[in-house]
Amino acid sequence: MIETYRGVVRPHHLDHMGHMNVQWYTAKFDEATWHFFSLLGLTNDYFKAEMKGMAAVDQHTKYIAEALVGDLLLCRTKGISVDSKALKFEHHMFNAETEKLVATTTLVGLHLDREIRKSCPFPAFVAEKFAEHGW
Repeated sequence: MIETYRGVVRPHHLDHMGHMNVQWYTAKFDEATWHFFSLLGLTNDYFKAEMKGMAAVDQHTKYIAEALVGDLLLCRTKGISVDSKALKFEHHMFNAETEKLVATTTLVGLHLDREIRKSCPFPAFVAEKFAEHGW
């Protein structure tokens, strides 16, 4: 797994029960996702120059431990599969100080042509980068 995110639980991330609300787990996993894409060559420059994008089409999250204000979080990511148009990958969120697993999420993202608003094949470098990481 590769590190894709580091952050902290802030007071505004808490819900009325005093722990990080589910919307913030999703937001932090989303930030990790963009770092993961960049490692595969799917950078902001690529998306702008080629009029491409990504869309999440499936996500399953497991909440394992509470994240509280001040907790330092990190995400590690691994690729699961890549085909012509879709990536499947998994994020693991940890408390950075205790190394306790906080949550996991598995996602499927589709490569998009933003001009015609439909899925399209990845460039060859995506599968190559995926393989370079041993996934």
